[in-house]
Amino acid sequence: MGLVSWLIAVPFLTMLGVVATPANRSHWIRWISAVGCGIQLALTALLTWRYWIVASADFEAMNTATLTQLHFVERVPWFESLGIQYFVGVDGISVAMVILTSIIIFTGVLASWYVDIRTKEFFSLLLLLVTGVFGVFLSFDLFLFFMFYELAVLPMYLLIGVWGTGPKEYSAMKLTLMLLAGSAFVLVGFFALYHASGLHTFDLQQLAQADYPRALQRWVFPMIFVGFGVIGALYPLHTWSPDGHSSAPTAVSMLHAGVLMKLGGYGALRIAVYLLPEGAKMWGLFFMALATINILYGSFGAIMQRDLKYFTAYSSVSHCGFVLFGVAALNIMAFKGAVLQMFSHGIMTGLFFGLIGMVYGRTHTRIIPEMGGLGKVMPWLATSFYIAGLASLGLPGLSGFVAETHVFLGGFFGNEWASPWATGTLTLIATMSIVVTAVYVLRGLALVFQGPITNEHFEHLDDAKLPERLSTGLLLATLFFVGLMPWFFIQLTESSLMPLLNRLHEVPVVASLH
Repeated sequence: MGLVSWLIAVPFLTMLGVVATPANRSHWIRWISAVGCGIQLALTALLTWRYWIVASADFEAMNTATLTQLHFVERVPWFESLGIQYFVGVDGISVAMVILTSIIIFTGVLASWYVDIRTKEFFSLLLLLVTGVFGVFLSFDLFLFFMFYELAVLPMYLLIGVWGTGPKEYSAMKLTLMLLAGSAFVLVGFFALYHASGLHTFDLQQLAQADYPRALQRWVFPMIFVGFGVIGALYPLHTWSPDGHSSAPTAVSMLHAGVLMKLGGYGALRIAVYLLPEGAKMWGLFFMALATINILYGSFGAIMQRDLKYFTAYSSVSHCGFVLFGVAALNIMAFKGAVLQMFSHGIMTGLFFGLIGMVYGRTHTRIIPEMGGLGKVMPWLATSFYIAGLASLGLPGLSGFVAETHVFLGGFFGNEWASPWATGTLTLIATMSIVVTAVYVLRGLALVFQGPITNEHFEHLDDAKLPERLSTGLLLATLFFVGLMPWFFIQLTESSLMPLLNRLHEVPVVASLH
């Protein structure tokens, strides 16, 4: 087993350790989960460092037509008769998503430190879910990719249905059914690519060598894009997301918004655009328009919410629209913005939902009008909320500004296979969300944390405890790091985005592995 396989194995082995622990030893279960996720974070740091060193040649040659090399590749035949193999590796996009996932699961475990209902089952399912997420980001065989994709989705049903709040059974069922419907679209698209390629393989790089007819790409591209768009909250298939967010427990909301929704943008970019460039050119403007609706609809929807989780959930729908907008714009600036937005939004919403869980655990309410003046008794949580809110509205110096700037510039540069007036108009409309976001973020935070304390029972509430401060502190530091040093993530991912651009411009691609 190489480094990449260990990144998949560690959360699974941690889950087995939790399963083997007696259920009445909840303290051990928490520590086993935290240590396992800490090891995962250390392995991620090692992977990032090693990738940065070995990929330096890719950075220098990123303007060539050579396919960005995958590193730390592991191939093992699995079902040879069907062309299925265990094929994992990393490029810059994968590394960025692995960093995001490692941070979110580690902080999610810390934020769930005080879960005391069926603790063993909760952490087991949480670790099983994140095993699937790591597998998705590291797989380059479509069958293996889909297997891990399903593994990441299915535990959500139990995590929300058992440990959630409010109409949790309804939310869990709605989320699961809609995501499985999206998975069905993706699976049909994968089988169509497998059959039409004539290569008898699910290998992503080999499938990229196939010459797919335009007629096939015309219907397979929207099928795969919509299938991934469901989990990416693409309008009008986003309705599961606010309900799922509002009913999920804290760590599940963090993983749901911070990581799971990124599978949609990642799959659309990595598979739909990369394998079906002609289909992307035909449908790019249409999906830009849908993403624009996402951006504005989510922003205006957030203004109307009275529940903190619904407030953040609609904000999340809006910000996921930036990811899909960047993917559909089909240029290098927009692609960089989409990847940066995936990372930025993951950290930002993970922080938001973690903080909401901490506030709810003290006040036992999420209704915004019932709060007020909480900044006086919870200065750490209030400050963290404000920083997350400022990142959401795109304050320079925080990660949201860098990501959204790239997306908007990419939109104005335009999809060169569509009318520049159309793409420019859509981008101009999307930028209006900046003002709307500022309205709902500043208004919502003022109602919750400023002014006099409206409930006398809130006067003696305590502030964040040590595990909570560690969790929020790590997420805050990441927001500042990306905002102040964006070159790190841009350089990390840029050479890995060039093959997508080359495919769109029909530049011959040469696969190269080491």
